[in-house]
Amino acid sequence: MNHSTIYERFAETVTQFPDQPAIIEQARSLTYAQLDRRINVIAGNFPSHRQGAQRKCRLTAEGQSPTGRSAASEVLLDSRSAARRQENCIGIVADHGADFVAAIFAVLKTGATYVPAEPDFPEERIRFMMQESNVGFIITQKKYREKLAGFPLLFLEDMTGETAVQENRPLTRPESLAYILYTSGSTGVPKGVCVTNANVCHYVRAFQHEFHPTAGDVMLQYSVCSFDIFVEEVFTTLLSGAALAIPDGQARADVHSLMDFVQEKNVTMLSGFPYLLMELNELERIPSSLRLVISGGDILRESYVGHLLPQVAVYNTYGPSETTVCCSYFRCNDQKALEDGTYPIGKPVLGTQIELLDEDGQPVPAGSVGELCISGGGVSNGYLDQSKNEMFVTTADGKRLYRSGDLGYLLPDGNLAFLHRRDSQVMILGKRVEPEEVENVLCDCEEVQTAVVCPFTDEHGLSYLTAYVVPEGTNFVLSEVKKKLRRYLTSFMIPEFFVILDHIPLTPNGKPDVKSLPVVLKEGA
Repeated sequence: MNHSTIYERFAETVTQFPDQPAIIEQARSLTYAQLDRRINVIAGNFPSHRQGAQRKCRLTAEGQSPTGRSAASEVLLDSRSAARRQENCIGIVADHGADFVAAIFAVLKTGATYVPAEPDFPEERIRFMMQESNVGFIITQKKYREKLAGFPLLFLEDMTGETAVQENRPLTRPESLAYILYTSGSTGVPKGVCVTNANVCHYVRAFQHEFHPTAGDVMLQYSVCSFDIFVEEVFTTLLSGAALAIPDGQARADVHSLMDFVQEKNVTMLSGFPYLLMELNELERIPSSLRLVISGGDILRESYVGHLLPQVAVYNTYGPSETTVCCSYFRCNDQKALEDGTYPIGKPVLGTQIELLDEDGQPVPAGSVGELCISGGGVSNGYLDQSKNEMFVTTADGKRLYRSGDLGYLLPDGNLAFLHRRDSQVMILGKRVEPEEVENVLCDCEEVQTAVVCPFTDEHGLSYLTAYVVPEGTNFVLSEVKKKLRRYLTSFMIPEFFVILDHIPLTPNGKPDVKSLPVVLKEGA
């Protein structure tokens, strides 16, 4: 049965499995009924859902707020004015755990859109995300109040009581936005991808069709909230009656501690980047509870999983954030890798179509290289900044299509193979990075006259960045430049190598001559 919204699906799961575990942490667990009660409490503390139209709502604003309030003041907002400012977006910046998940569902229950950010993201990056999406407030924890200075804040520690909130059905429709996820952008700022309730419910159905999660399954929650794997972990689990196991910092410290947690909590499903699978592959044995390991976010090589394949079902997946988590699956067990040692990305998931098109949007001949163009239930609304939506097109027959910028070809058995990006975008530690974004931030540093950032691959085909810098004057200090970069870029976006040059070589057309730049070689890990 197809449900229209995420929370409707969740509410039905609560009714069906009220006493089944929903969240499993190191020291406690919550049943579906308990999680739903916590969702109600959090939602009941939202300014626009307080009882009484004139009731004042207490939001703490740290630092200089957008309304000009002084530092550490408490802003009293009329519930109606708070609702107007909210414009249906609510930020979430908190440690992973039951409250983090409950906050997400609380936002969805009230018909709003959540905008997630990890607490350790650079302050300026969080600020840009929250300002562009115009969040009405941010749900967070008190220890992060200084980092979020200037925004109205609601603290999870203060959300108590048994306030009941009914879902605002007129606001929550299939086409309502569920979340805005920020990815690297070539213009120098991240791009917010707008994903609807219908998009997420589509992916949950596709996941259920392929992997059949049940009330006896436990999914590991390991990914950061800003990546699609997190969406897969949370929603495919909690809309299926399975449990979500969330390790603490100590359990995440290394792969051995993580696998101890997996074994202790009887985790059956794990989704992660190929680099996590590489670590699992080096273990003598993986926990016997695991039945499914999913790789996503980057190329999966045969050498990464050779020891895993006899022990567990291993899938390679593919899909841009713009098309909601994954749009193709490939089961690696009992299958051969391609000649270059990589696995195919498989066939389209349920309710999705993938075409190979040329630059004019025409199908390429069988076996020829073309751009992977995706249509179906997962294609999102595009970017919050609509001026960047040129890759979302509508065909003559009215079909909405996303041109991924990825190149691939069709194998004789009907599976798709991924080759590489059409443009300069690369994957680093499973996350998309636009070298141009890094370059723009670097060139904005006062110590830098000009710079070029180039991607390269190591001996195992994994991408890394090298920055070629022409300093401004003689006072270039790399540690100071890196410090400035960390204000705007996450750690995986900062180049691994910096090369000082007198000038950037140019082509006859006046563009940087990348082929003339010295290559800093890196061994494979």
